[in-house]
Amino acid sequence: MSTLLELSGVSVSFDGFRAINNLSFQIGEPEMRAIIGPNGAGKTTFMDIITGKTRPDAGSVLWGEKSVSLLRKSESAIAREGIGRKFQKPTVFEAQTVRENLAMALKNPRGPFDVLMHRKTPEGAARIEALAEEIGLTGQLGRIAGELSHGQKQWLEIGMLLAQAPRLLLVDEPAAGMTPAEREHTTDLLKRAAETRAVVVVEHDMEFVRRLECKVTVLHEGSVLAEGSLDHVTKNKDVIDVYLGR
Repeated sequence: MSTLLELSGVSVSFDGFRAINNLSFQIGEPEMRAIIGPNGAGKTTFMDIITGKTRPDAGSVLWGEKSVSLLRKSESAIAREGIGRKFQKPTVFEAQTVRENLAMALKNPRGPFDVLMHRKTPEGAARIEALAEEIGLTGQLGRIAGELSHGQKQWLEIGMLLAQAPRLLLVDEPAAGMTPAEREHTTDLLKRAAETRAVVVVEHDMEFVRRLECKVTVLHEGSVLAEGSLDHVTKNKDVIDVYLGR
């Protein structure tokens, strides 16, 4: 498995507070990774740095086979490199159908005018059907997205990211607010996605993390505190002290 993304010695401060402190992290392709840690551990800032929203004060962020630096790239250029991010609150086009949402997300070399002039192609239609099946919304393609359950909206948004064929998918707390059945479906969806790409899941829910059956990185005060299987990190004395013991 080759390294897809590597952060080395990354630090960033906000008003004198060190949100990320000499952080090093790498993920291969394909790979699933869960990121856990107490509130304020730097999980959101970590994702902000990868996606170009926050510029670190020090360190390097290298991407792909050619080890391209992401630090000088804009957020949109980083997205075009194949990095997709899903925030905690789903952002779908509520007034459009599930099919229209997926159609808008499909990766085409197009500007805003091309979307308006968008011609339906058989390949596009087939891709939408395949995506709907992957996220479990085949029966909902004609439904208005605003009518979907919270869980279904989350799956639609994951589908919209997958439509852009990302090599790295960053997912923030996907289990929040879901029913047990929805959470199970979400686990399966993410595990399938991680068979062909890198997937990073930031999550508080330990049961959800356990079901992902992947390597876990524990962040604390902006640094990696421990890394390994969930069983390995939850037996780590430092992890118990700062995170699980509370």
